[in-house]
Amino acid sequence: MDADHLPLTGIRVIEFTHMVMGPSVGVILADLGADVIRVEPPGGDRTRRLLGSGAGYFPMFNRNKRSICLDLKSEAGLAAARALCVGADIMVENFRPGTLDRLGLGYAALKGANPRLIHCAAKGFLKGPYENRTALDEVTQMMGGLAYMTGPPGRPLRAGASVIDITGGMFGVIGVLAALERRHRTGIGGEVKCALYETTAFLVGQHMAQMAVTGHAAQPMPVRISAWAIYDVFETAREGEQLFVGVVSDAQWQTFCSAFGLAALLGDPAYATNNQRVRARDAILPQVRALFAAMTREDLVARLESLGLPFAPIARPDDLFDDPHLTQSGGLMDVTIPDGGATTRLPGLPIEFDGRRAPLRRDIPEAGADGAAILREIGMDDVTIAATLSPQPDGRREDRR
Repeated sequence: MDADHLPLTGIRVIEFTHMVMGPSVGVILADLGADVIRVEPPGGDRTRRLLGSGAGYFPMFNRNKRSICLDLKSEAGLAAARALCVGADIMVENFRPGTLDRLGLGYAALKGANPRLIHCAAKGFLKGPYENRTALDEVTQMMGGLAYMTGPPGRPLRAGASVIDITGGMFGVIGVLAALERRHRTGIGGEVKCALYETTAFLVGQHMAQMAVTGHAAQPMPVRISAWAIYDVFETAREGEQLFVGVVSDAQWQTFCSAFGLAALLGDPAYATNNQRVRARDAILPQVRALFAAMTREDLVARLESLGLPFAPIARPDDLFDDPHLTQSGGLMDVTIPDGGATTRLPGLPIEFDGRRAPLRRDIPEAGADGAAILREIGMDDVTIAATLSPQPDGRREDRR
């Protein structure tokens, strides 16, 4: 897709963020065509240097952005940051509550100079008794019931990705886009706030509703009573090759039984309806497990796909590098990891516009790589730029969410 045809082309975003939630807001807006300027502290965002499970945070959530390093504790750096915000359409931040207000970069301080500004704050909590607490994705998964639902009883387990950070960022983008639409009518920007805890509550709302409907608390997923009799992971003939299969309607049940020679199950009136089959899982599943254990996963996949039944080979994240669907459909972007220079392929925005995927317009930026060009765009002369971007001692404590 040509960059000029991306839906947010011409929109400028100033991003003061770190870790995952804030950058996820920025990368979605960037992939949609916005000019996203990532403001980093001197020496670069410390997220760039995380190890272990955090090593992928910066590469995944910072493509299609430009980077400038500013010292917000210096007059020159703060003045440059303010000038960027005054000329922007959107500002995204995930500092601790009150930090930007003290720096004169809060919405209340900026809206007079830029009434069209949309300010998006990615926080741990929305307004209420918890709003000043420090939060993390894992903290809110634990206190919001998601970890309880994911692990077996007595062993709460966070989900296997930063789902709350990312989903919370998505809600931030939804709010920003809604504020943009309102600005089209009114000419005025506004404040948008998204939060980890409330995002978690939204995601477990289905389990709260289940309690309200049934009178029984939802059980953790490993021991839950499924809504369908066949909706599970099965072993196949080759060790280590597992397959998830779901049969979720009466029509699918008939198709499944007919195709796999389960005439006795299909003809038994005790299994005629979905709810009857759910109550009879203990009788049905052993027969299905024995059937699948005698077949290779390859054969099962071929048959299930031809029947149009839901299935999924159990994969690891690194298996997706070679996934034929992602590689052939343009679902992976070729990017360069900053500093080390290694190249890899990472998932793009999971949206098509007019049948096309959003392209990689800018590689993952080196820290501060675009600083001089960005400051020239807002009218700074070379002397002022040099003074503003002069090297500062690294290691200052960041006051973030």
